[in-house]
Amino acid sequence: MRMLTVTEYDEMWPALFESERSLLQMTLGKVISQIYHIGSTSVPGLSAKPVIDILIEVTNLDELDSLNQAMERAGYTVRGEHGISNRRYFTKGGNQRSHHIHAFTTGDAQIVKHLAFRDYLIKNNDVAVQYALMKKNAMLLCENNTHRYSIYKADFIQKHLRMALIDAGHID
Repeated sequence: MRMLTVTEYDEMWPALFESERSLLQMTLGKVISQIYHIGSTSVPGLSAKPVIDILIEVTNLDELDSLNQAMERAGYTVRGEHGISNRRYFTKGGNQRSHHIHAFTTGDAQIVKHLAFRDYLIKNNDVAVQYALMKKNAMLLCENNTHRYSIYKADFIQKHLRMALIDAGHID
């Protein structure tokens, strides 16, 4: 059973991302357009679940799908769309998850959303502090239920995602 934990920021998270970026570039090669560190572990100082979230921008989802065995050899579990259309989702680490990969084709709106939210949290430390407190409360209240944890955070994320998209010039 996976244990839901939120920890203080770890200075090693950027290095763990860079190491995984190299592995992914070797594993997936030319299918990758860009690789980004996203999620709470990408925001300096932000408490987070100790899981490195990675966004991969790919040229073609079918080409990415053809590399599923290579991803499995690299330690990933292939999870398909996993509830989000036109996404490919991969996890690493079994019950002690270490990495999540979210892959979308170049131009997908999800790429803009993930990057805008990350950049907004980096730029707005007061919001990042509020988010950290919310995550710690959610962890305590949700009794290790990741679905309830996500629901608890949803309104905060929606509100600040909208502000992030406005801030980034993607909506009026």
